[in-house]
Amino acid sequence: MSAYLLERAWVDGRVRDRVLVEIEGGRFTRVTPDFSPVEPVSPMVKPPSPMVKPPSPVVEPPSPVVEPVETLRGLTLPGFANTHSHAFHRALRGRTQTDRGTFWTWREQMYAVAARLTPDSYHELARATYSEMVAAGFTAVGEFHYLHHAPDGTPYADPNAFGQALIAAAADAGIRITLLDTLYLSSGFGAAPEGVQRRYADRSAEAWRERVDALTGGDHARVGVAAHSVRAVPAESLKVLAPYVDQGAPVHVHLSEQVQENQDCLASHGVTPTRLLADHGILGPMTTAVHATHLTDEDIALLGGAGSYASFCPTTERDLGDGIGPSRRLRAAGAAITLGSDSQAVIDPFEEMRALELDERLASQQRGRWSADELLAAATSMGHASLGWADAGEIAVGHRADLVTLDLETPRTAGAGRDEHTAVFAAAAADVRRVMVDGVIRFDGDSGAVGARLAHAVEALWR
Repeated sequence: MSAYLLERAWVDGRVRDRVLVEIEGGRFTRVTPDFSPVEPVSPMVKPPSPMVKPPSPVVEPPSPVVEPVETLRGLTLPGFANTHSHAFHRALRGRTQTDRGTFWTWREQMYAVAARLTPDSYHELARATYSEMVAAGFTAVGEFHYLHHAPDGTPYADPNAFGQALIAAAADAGIRITLLDTLYLSSGFGAAPEGVQRRYADRSAEAWRERVDALTGGDHARVGVAAHSVRAVPAESLKVLAPYVDQGAPVHVHLSEQVQENQDCLASHGVTPTRLLADHGILGPMTTAVHATHLTDEDIALLGGAGSYASFCPTTERDLGDGIGPSRRLRAAGAAITLGSDSQAVIDPFEEMRALELDERLASQQRGRWSADELLAAATSMGHASLGWADAGEIAVGHRADLVTLDLETPRTAGAGRDEHTAVFAAAAADVRRVMVDGVIRFDGDSGAVGARLAHAVEALWR
């Protein structure tokens, strides 16, 4: 067992002082705010009569005084959950901004990276990317995984070679992973896959299901499923996902990210993408709609009524010019909001939290649409639950021992207060000084080592 004294920590929805945590087997066994060690008190024994033999004093043993192994200075938070990631997109950072371009020209550059990857090179790139996530404070990642096969579409000898590479990369980086193996069958509303898309596509929905059911997780890994989008999965094949919804497994889908997707879906099916999913039994309490940017009133009601999640990725949605989704309206309707880094244009949970509120301010011309504690909950406990890790995301007894400690004396945080508002509206990933995952320290402030690993993996891919 180990113990730490947290100078300040976010516990039960607010920041508390001097929080003692004890950890055993990777979980919190004690969480005590306002901790003050109690010194043992010597028992008072009445002096004996001179004529009587002194009795042996009855002394109650003092309560053990816990000695923390270390005091963590600064503000400590639960671990963050990155609910939507494409790890290989990290190789695109900084390389897609020339000649302006559109979402569709960006996609062509993304395809070029996907064409270069092997299971081994993807392991190296994912390990480096996940290390950056850990250094930023993420302790779990939902990897939306759709790169499956050899360049001509032929399955590898191990048809899950890429998936196993990602699971191994997460273990190496010290982050928990929910591998969301993705169904991809069409280049767009029934058209056959072409070019690099052949690497994404299984022969059929049934072949995909057989491959996915052969995947196994572990203490650091869960297996979920995804439909890439209503563009890439014909309507008649969506039904293959329904049993996973019924089982309560994490089920994710890109939804209404682009206006063109909505227009094409209406032209092909006469309904919106959200209605199409609802009609095929894909909406449920463990379904996550990723982006959910261009929704109708009925779409919002359907997602909220199903109690589904919506994963917003503000830094990517800004980078790609997607638009601003109706996050506040979705929450009011009953959906839960989570946050992801998606294309890895930025890997920073603080920026994602802050951006959700600031984008809402731009769209609504009102401040205070999301409170700091709501944003922290979205990035921690709600995010973990959506990925199948309901026992993470809180500093609470019985939960996984994840701790993210912020330095409160950096140029960004100094003088900005010492509470949840500092974390959400002032801090950045660069202010993280220590990250613990399942009771093990996985980042100790050495960002240089993380940068070197990224440089090696990314530059090797572009040679």
